Amino acid sequence: MTEYNDHHAPEGLRTRGTVVVVPGRGETRAAYTRLGRRLAADAYRVRIVDAPDLDGGDLAGSLTRFGEQLAAAAEDSATGGDAVRPLVLVGADTGAVAVAALLGRGGVPSAAQPDAVVLAGVPGGGATAVGGWADELDVRTACPAHRGTLTEDDGTKRGALGEEVPEALLTAAYDGLLDVPALLLLGDADPLADREALVRTAKSLPRARLSVVRDAHHDVLNDVQHRSVAAEVVTFLETLRDGLVPVVTVESSTW
Repeated sequence: MTEYNDHHAPEGLRTRGTVVVVPGRGETRAAYTRLGRRLAADAYRVRIVDAPDLDGGDLAGSLTRFGEQLAAAAEDSATGGDAVRPLVLVGADTGAVAVAALLGRGGVPSAAQPDAVVLAGVPGGGATAVGGWADELDVRTACPAHRGTLTEDDGTKRGALGEEVPEALLTAAYDGLLDVPALLLLGDADPLADREALVRTAKSLPRARLSVVRDAHHDVLNDVQHRSVAAEVVTFLETLRDGLVPVVTVESSTW
């Protein structure tokens, strides 16, 4: 069984960068196939890895192993030499928490040191009762296609969203200083999010944007609004390539 799911830029187009996607609680790589294909269609090399294995009793060791996992994924994504830059880490749920905590503590392997991050569906603290599978799906997404993907994937761990994220890991993620550009994505119908904490974190970082997706649930990358969210991610990637100078600005609008 392969360690990654890969999506490549269309043949004949120069690869514009490398994106490594990190799933969250209960998810497998299959949950991000749609996102991977969409980003790859815009000429980005996309590699989806397994969700991080976070041991609450050994968070330091967990993050070290996670950093090594990312470094191996980035190095192996190159077809010769180093991975095509910019290298962007996209994390969802605990994948986002692990990325933020890893970068915030420093000591990231050079091969995994990103040029930017996208943190989606960052959870708040405390355990949350999500009920049965139908209730958990309602917390995750209203998208029929994504609900079907999660339900039909034998690897999906049902009930995972009810598992408490280690407080020390959340603290490291929220309080750590990210010194790379960051796009934070939040669904305004996400019952697991701590919106106030995300706002504080975004304001405390030197180069961060918090984008709120109307009516989106916890799986903000895969909800009904997935096309608009993918467009926001691509816009961020393209802006990153141009020194964070927006490519498009609105001069005038009546809507």
